[in-house]
Amino acid sequence: MIDVLFFGPVVERTRVNSLQIPFSPGMSLQSLHDALAARYPHAFEIVCFIAVNEQQVRDLSMLLTDNSEVTFMAKFSGG
Repeated sequence: MIDVLFFGPVVERTRVNSLQIPFSPGMSLQSLHDALAARYPHAFEIVCFIAVNEQQVRDLSMLLTDNSEVTFMAKFSGG
């Protein structure tokens, strides 16, 4: 399984803070991103930060492994 976490405004648009997605060999971050973006288009239009296993990732061609944790966040600021 892939654990997917959403934070900040992304949660407001998905209405969930986490999901579990079945893992399949050869699964890339891009394929996960695309599947979730199709499911939650309004949320993924603001996603600008992705982390895999607590490390920021910019290369969406990265292959995921079973039990990976993937986090999607938008820019946010505090005051």
